[in-house]
Amino acid sequence: MSLPETAREVRLAERPSGWPTDRTFETATVPVGEPAAGQLLVRNLVMSVDPAMRGQMDDRPSYVAPFQIGEPLTGAAVGEVVASEAEGFQPGDLVMHVLGWREYAVLDAAAARRLDQELAEPNAFLGVLGAPGLTAYTGLFEITGLHETDVVFVSGAAGAVGSIAGQLAKLHGARRVIGSAGSDEKVRHLTEDLGFDAAFNYKRGPVHQQLAEAAPDGIDVYFDNVGGEHLEAAIHTMNDFGRIAMCGAISQYNEVDAQPGPRGMFQMVSKRLTARGFIVIDHFDKYPEFMAEVGGWLRQGRIHHEETVLHGLDKAPEAFLGMMRGENTGKMLVDLR
Repeated sequence: MSLPETAREVRLAERPSGWPTDRTFETATVPVGEPAAGQLLVRNLVMSVDPAMRGQMDDRPSYVAPFQIGEPLTGAAVGEVVASEAEGFQPGDLVMHVLGWREYAVLDAAAARRLDQELAEPNAFLGVLGAPGLTAYTGLFEITGLHETDVVFVSGAAGAVGSIAGQLAKLHGARRVIGSAGSDEKVRHLTEDLGFDAAFNYKRGPVHQQLAEAAPDGIDVYFDNVGGEHLEAAIHTMNDFGRIAMCGAISQYNEVDAQPGPRGMFQMVSKRLTARGFIVIDHFDKYPEFMAEVGGWLRQGRIHHEETVLHGLDKAPEAFLGMMRGENTGKMLVDLR
């Protein structure tokens, strides 16, 4: 295929205070590079936007380096190799890498993972078969040690991670799976499409009250994507020796000032609860095991994965902001084709 001389990329224009806005981003046109020895030139097909990217917009120490003003953002993407100077890769290969937010990327072959094009469509490798799926798998089985007798509560249950976590819990025989989401339609989706036993719209009343009604016998496992009021409600509703997988706290990511912690924390002592934070990058060694199990279920049609897709690189900021506002069902993606 003939290559364009230039392509576009999205850069960080300024660091946001509170919620990002359109001014946070800028689009630039740059030359399409050529791969050096050991490198690939990849035409990105689809890219991911993720809550963790909000933290990278701030200039503060974290588990990943912050984005730099005037430089392109990064994030997971799937693309097609169009030129290769690396052994083992050839044009036409489908690869996953982290140089999203741009139409073309030059990267070291060591930073790319070839994908099985017969297993699933490209989008799936950024959702159910990507970091969100592995996050759900890790949180349930490595962090909480899910048991078949457990009642499981998942917050943000209609999102990329939560929707998979709930389904995996059901597939592993959890006694009852409950989800929270931000609209009545999402609640319907959880129970009718994804197989949750119960779900509630957290905007319709106090979370602790709705959770208590959905879990009259209490909960044993809480998969936390939201933090704040949801975490407090889960602690109050947990049975003795309950376990919490602390995956995210999206309710607080755009707060300018630090938020107070949950009330009633002595219940962590009286109920002998365990809460553990985790980051999926520490658990990539589980990827082969995860792919064997979840990939098999996907082939068998036993896992449903929803996507919300915006089209064109110009829509990437809108996709990110929409994801932060909870406008997506399932994985939020940007199709660059």
